[in-house]
Amino acid sequence: MTFQRARSAEQREERRRTILDTALAMLDEMPVADVSLNELSRRVGLAKSNVLRYFESREAVLLELLDRALRDWLAEVGDELAAGVDQAGSAGERGERFAAVVAHSLARRTVLCDLIGAQAGVLEHNVSVDVVVRFKRSALAGLDTMAELVRQYVPEVGDEAATVCLFAMILTGGLWTHCRPSPSALAAYEVDPALAALHLDLAPALQSGLALLIAGAAKRTGG
Repeated sequence: MTFQRARSAEQREERRRTILDTALAMLDEMPVADVSLNELSRRVGLAKSNVLRYFESREAVLLELLDRALRDWLAEVGDELAAGVDQAGSAGERGERFAAVVAHSLARRTVLCDLIGAQAGVLEHNVSVDVVVRFKRSALAGLDTMAELVRQYVPEVGDEAATVCLFAMILTGGLWTHCRPSPSALAAYEVDPALAALHLDLAPALQSGLALLIAGAAKRTGG
């Protein structure tokens, strides 16, 4: 794929979309850590210097993909919760079902989880303050949307809903890395089966953690 110089706003926006779509396709093939600016440029058909006209760094591309993936997930998870949570259940039952639906919904979206796992340690580095501010503002709006869902299905958490959601995203990123052990760690589990308790599976681990967050928040607020 080769491009002529983008001369209009529409052409520049099309170029940005092509770069993002190409990076997203790469994430279907490889983890965030393996996505390089050189390979992205090659696949897009632009010199690396030209890609940097549209995004200031590899991390800026991936941070925008994370923002887009979070918004797409939030647009879909509401329907999943409506189908999966019985609002006639007790507070405990609703909290458990909410945790289960959200955990399995996130675990199915491996690219989103990989990006969340890389957010603080990788994607928010090598980018300007403006890029981080733009991302954080969008992320904050997303947390507000998620908190509304928590309050809809588990109103007992009250004002703790936003905190639950923030910690849920941090938990997702942390668990994602722990649920992909190195070859040496996998070998260690084989050598000593007693270590198996440390070998986590993402969906059930995230479900358990989120359920604990919700139950603790409800207890704190007296719900």
